[in-house]
Amino acid sequence: MPTGKVLKSTGKWYTVMPEENRKDRVMCQIPGKFRLKGLKQTNPIAVGDVVDYTILQDGSGIIDDIRERTTKISRRATHGKKGEHILVSNVDQGFVVQAVEQPRYRTGFIDRFLVSAEAFDIRACIILNKADLGTEEQADDIASTIRIYEQLGYDIMLSSIYDPESVEALSTMMAHKTSVFIGPSGTGKTSLLNAIQPGLEHTVAEVSSFSNKGKHTTTFAELIPLDNGGFLADTPGIREFGLIHFEPSEIAGYFPEMRAVSRECKFYNCTHLHEPGCAVMEAFQDGLIAPSRYDSYISMYESLTDEARSAGSRKR
Repeated sequence: MPTGKVLKSTGKWYTVMPEENRKDRVMCQIPGKFRLKGLKQTNPIAVGDVVDYTILQDGSGIIDDIRERTTKISRRATHGKKGEHILVSNVDQGFVVQAVEQPRYRTGFIDRFLVSAEAFDIRACIILNKADLGTEEQADDIASTIRIYEQLGYDIMLSSIYDPESVEALSTMMAHKTSVFIGPSGTGKTSLLNAIQPGLEHTVAEVSSFSNKGKHTTTFAELIPLDNGGFLADTPGIREFGLIHFEPSEIAGYFPEMRAVSRECKFYNCTHLHEPGCAVMEAFQDGLIAPSRYDSYISMYESLTDEARSAGSRKR
């Protein structure tokens, strides 16, 4: 039985790359059993999955089994659906892509992605794209943002499709690895992909001048084989990165700057919001935790707490 990697999912069809041939493609479907397993996922098979499949007489395939996933990046399902939506599986590293301008980067989005990457043991990198649009007035703010994340041990870089050195640096980081771009629409993910893999020419669109928000051009997640031996997953633009499978009490453990000092808190179940003797709050007041990071923690903790309360009331 042949084995392959899922490159794309469009409705009921899955594009599979055979393990033995990166140039070949097999269009596969899934039997009903995958939809009857009681999965709490909106997509039983995700881009990046390694699958076993059977070739049919017409040249198409039927997916028989999914190999165990080593890693995954998930978000909370949207559009009224419940459960988990897996954006991509079996990735080595994730790049959260934000724009210096048009639309302006949001550290809250970055921090939510970093928490997920920490939880799923995926190397996380931060890209501030469209560096060519940066102004002198923004220089100090951008430098401060870079300094915050570098001090935490994260790779963060400025990039632009008009800067060949930054494109080459990204390509080198992705060689022989499976990577993913995550970010809102309009941040230039697909343009960067086109620059990293010349000749691909995926469609891009301008940012709306009315809302200053990106227009969706990538409608399905797709895993692109790169000439450097790696793979890069291009994902649809995400306006909000909804955390899933997290308890409020776990969040601080995925903030490196809080993880170390939280052991010194007076209470073992400290929320780091109001308790006396909280080492995390003391570190924040002493300037050891950036205000933007502490604000992100509060936002995540409160949103997860509200969700837990809502789920509890629905059960009653």
